[in-house]
Amino acid sequence: MDPVTNASSETVALRMTGISKRFGPVQALLDVNLTVRTGTVHALVGENGAGKSTLMKILAGVHQPDGGAIEIRGNVRAFQRPAEALAAGISMIYQELDLAEDLTVAANVFLGMEPRGKLPCTVDHRQAERRTAELARQYDFDIDANAVVGDLSTGDCQIVEILKALMRHSSIIVMDEPTSSLSESEATRLFEVVRALRRRGITIIYISHRLEEIVDLADEISILRDGQLVHTDVMARLDIPQIVHHMVGRQLKDFFPARDVTPGETLVSVRDLASDNGVRQATFEIRRGEIVGMAGLVGAGRTQVARALFGLDPKTSGTVVLEGRSLRIETPAQAIAERIAYLTEDRKRTGLCLGLACSWNITLPNLEAIGMKHWIRPARETRIVEQIAQRVSMRWAGPQMPVDSLSGGNQQKVLIARWVLAESKFLIFDEPTRGIDVGAKKEVYTLLNQLAEQGKAILFISSELPELLGMTDRILVMRRGRLVGDLVTKDTDQEQVMHLAAVESN
Repeated sequence: MDPVTNASSETVALRMTGISKRFGPVQALLDVNLTVRTGTVHALVGENGAGKSTLMKILAGVHQPDGGAIEIRGNVRAFQRPAEALAAGISMIYQELDLAEDLTVAANVFLGMEPRGKLPCTVDHRQAERRTAELARQYDFDIDANAVVGDLSTGDCQIVEILKALMRHSSIIVMDEPTSSLSESEATRLFEVVRALRRRGITIIYISHRLEEIVDLADEISILRDGQLVHTDVMARLDIPQIVHHMVGRQLKDFFPARDVTPGETLVSVRDLASDNGVRQATFEIRRGEIVGMAGLVGAGRTQVARALFGLDPKTSGTVVLEGRSLRIETPAQAIAERIAYLTEDRKRTGLCLGLACSWNITLPNLEAIGMKHWIRPARETRIVEQIAQRVSMRWAGPQMPVDSLSGGNQQKVLIARWVLAESKFLIFDEPTRGIDVGAKKEVYTLLNQLAEQGKAILFISSELPELLGMTDRILVMRRGRLVGDLVTKDTDQEQVMHLAAVESN
């Protein structure tokens, strides 16, 4: 007997039965059954596009199902809008946090339900601050109710979102990729918070692509694939290879695709690079066909190196030589013209134009190069984009699809397609696998290998040491804005990389 699906009604916080949802021609969910027990951490996993977010948005009242039923603590409910789900004790904390950065912690916690002041149309700010501080103390959250949210770390912003849910007396909290932008210490702190909430009887539905934390944190797990529930079980019965097998329907024996590339001559040479944004005299080279990783702790300066190379941050010193020619790059437009590409770490905020079609996102920096500097020829644009899409194995309904309708992995492919179309020679990838599932990660790794085989030079920035060790020829290590290590990947290990990244030299 499966203790998850056969739990008694007294122990069930949530039961979703026969949930189906279609968006036009796309069947997002088909007859999904989900049972979540009270006071547990229930992991919800699956590849991008498997239906996880759609299922939870139905629970949160953002979408309405085409069929099926929702029971909250044994009571059948139908939510037409998010406010109704909130009133029923359901809160959803999205991957992109929904906070007003210019307001205080207390103002965010009480947003939309502000305590009234003594005079008409006024707010009792002191009461909001007092009640927020009391709630934070109750759950041992170390946060100042008067602090401005824009001044907080990402980890503290997660705490603010949790306080919002608790102030609304939520008994079910959905967390969507809560650690995707957290440092290791912030993630550890979040896990402690989740366990504390569980001890107090609050039910957590936890969505994450980081399977290691799922195994450590969750009591039970449900796995979606292609809009259907394919497996649900007690977490203790599964390990990571089994979870991956259920997610993708196949074994990923060789997670990092094999490479057979002999790097050629030096393509990129960086000397004494420095910037006002914290980079201090970084010097390195990348050869044709070489994938060079860049490791370092949060704040070490990895992204700052990328921004300086791409002309986003002004350089205070240093030279960049590409194919033997010294470059003067002060703007991204100049970098693009020199065949330098930059895939940013936050695809939604600084990479994609979410309101535009996929075709626009791919051709946007390439219009002059494809002969459409002054006017766009839609038929030609579509033809070019479809050809590029085939090269990166794009999965979409067509180039006119809004880019925000794609899964995270396919959104990354749109960005890669952009720079493939630009015929970039030096590609900078900053956290290219952040927030995408294991199957999509392998596809991105394969694309990087193909680019290397074409003789491109790739700088691969990542917070995940296993993928740097599995994908790169060399690993550059940053610490406090300085390059402190240049390691041959096959001759190093995680311990050596972390030692360089974290330990000050004498």
